[in-house]
Amino acid sequence: MFFTLCRLSNCSIGEEGCAALISALRSNPSHLRELDLNNNKPGDSGAKLLSALLEDPHCKLEKLWLWDCSMGEEGCAALISALRSNSSHLRQLDLRLNKPGDSGLKLRNALQNDPHCKLKKLLI
Repeated sequence: MFFTLCRLSNCSIGEEGCAALISALRSNPSHLRELDLNNNKPGDSGAKLLSALLEDPHCKLEKLWLWDCSMGEEGCAALISALRSNSSHLRQLDLRLNKPGDSGLKLRNALQNDPHCKLKKLLI
């Protein structure tokens, strides 16, 4: 049996928990297509780990929910930059109730004009 959706919202997942989740996903490539981490606290460090995962060609995530995840400008920028890589399969990213700052918004605008980006829906 393969799971394509994993809902982990409101689970008090911090940076350490996010690192363990990413490690598990990298060591055991799955058929996971949707990951809901809404209302957790992975912060910028967790966002950087997630961005590295998105750049991994074995990662097949298409939808990622990170609503209210204590991410600042650095974490949001890392995630948005990862989407510019040709290997990312992500189609939908929700970063609402985080603090992307000016650079995050500039990257979002650049992303919208990038012909290599597969993202169809970005919520900031």
